[in-house]
Amino acid sequence: MDAASGLGSNNFTLKIAKKHWQSRTKRDLIIEVWEALDCESVGAGELEQIQEALHEMFGAGAIESPAAIARVVADEGAALRHPEVFEYDLKWRAVRATAPGNNLDFSNLRCALESFGQVEIQRRELEQNKDQTGLQQLSDLIAAARQDSLLLARSRILGQQERAEAKEASEWLRVWLVAPDLFGDWLELRMRSAEFRQKFGDANSALRP
Repeated sequence: MDAASGLGSNNFTLKIAKKHWQSRTKRDLIIEVWEALDCESVGAGELEQIQEALHEMFGAGAIESPAAIARVVADEGAALRHPEVFEYDLKWRAVRATAPGNNLDFSNLRCALESFGQVEIQRRELEQNKDQTGLQQLSDLIAAARQDSLLLARSRILGQQERAEAKEASEWLRVWLVAPDLFGDWLELRMRSAEFRQKFGDANSALRP
């Protein structure tokens, strides 16, 4: 779970066990989890459970804000505990705003390349400042992102191309963890390789929005 997890009600009792959800889109999954909760109303605890399901199925980058989730379930007829929803949304956004790397996205190759640019800037700043704690936090962030990419690569609800890109991104993340200083040169060679071109085309087409 991302840095904003654990913000829900401490008194909330888990009502659903982990299961294989059937939904193929985030909106459908939100509704499916809400229906599985079978709750009279929706507040912080229920929203947190839905966020956890989104994370498990689609990765950290797919987590929606509590307010966005609340709107979806309200459209389906859910009764909201409005003060609780509002407070949870504020706390969630506050944590997101201060969390390192909250704008990083490795869900596809185009986003991954942009995110690695941000990572490299941050890594150099941390090294220049001899901030070993910050460097470790950055490595932990990349390790967590790799686990998310591996999860997406094995997902049954994503298309073949999306799974292939997630698997490729997970390899990029692995190499960065092993040799961050050499990553840029390695990536340039990787994207020029025959194997990469066969899977994703040339670099321009692979990274096109």
